[in-house]
Amino acid sequence: MSDSSPSLPRINEPAPPFAATSTHGNIKLSDYRGKWVVLFSHPADFTPVCSTEFAAFARMQAEFDQRNVQLIGVSVDSIYAHIAWVRSIEVLLDVKVGFPVIADLDMKVAHAYGMIHPGASTTATVRCVFVIDPNQNVRAMVYYPLTTGRNIDEILRVVDALQLNAEKGLATPANWKKGDKCIVPAPLTVQDADKRVREGLESKDWYLSYKPG
Repeated sequence: MSDSSPSLPRINEPAPPFAATSTHGNIKLSDYRGKWVVLFSHPADFTPVCSTEFAAFARMQAEFDQRNVQLIGVSVDSIYAHIAWVRSIEVLLDVKVGFPVIADLDMKVAHAYGMIHPGASTTATVRCVFVIDPNQNVRAMVYYPLTTGRNIDEILRVVDALQLNAEKGLATPANWKKGDKCIVPAPLTVQDADKRVREGLESKDWYLSYKPG
């Protein structure tokens, strides 16, 4: 019996490449090399939860732009449905959707990223978020059921944490927010552990030390 489970990308491995039709014309993942990418799927156009999510992403567009992040939406709807829907969102929810939305009718992007989960729906993408770094490696991914809208502040927080780690090599504790103290990675040798407790960091013990980001 063959395994029907979706094939999922893996963290710190290359993001599956794609070329697709979008509301901004033909796009490829490689177009965005050198930028961070937040690729997110939604089940269907003209649905209530998805509409609130798209409006929320659009309202946070400037925050993502400041962080050199390209937002890209995707679902298996047609390009005509996408165009009509983003125009509807602009009128009904008073916000302009400024990022491309992929029309994945052949489901190539959906299957490459494991967005189709038969237990939820055989035709609609579940709510996925992939954070892809400037080298086009997957750095984070989150899956939500069809009924649960995403928290865009949390997605932005994850981007902040990943960018901090990429720049300074620091980790982030539970409930961390930009500007909070960060965690220094734990020592890997006895010698480094002895050194750590003398380094003047805010250390709870040799393996748990904090410093400003």
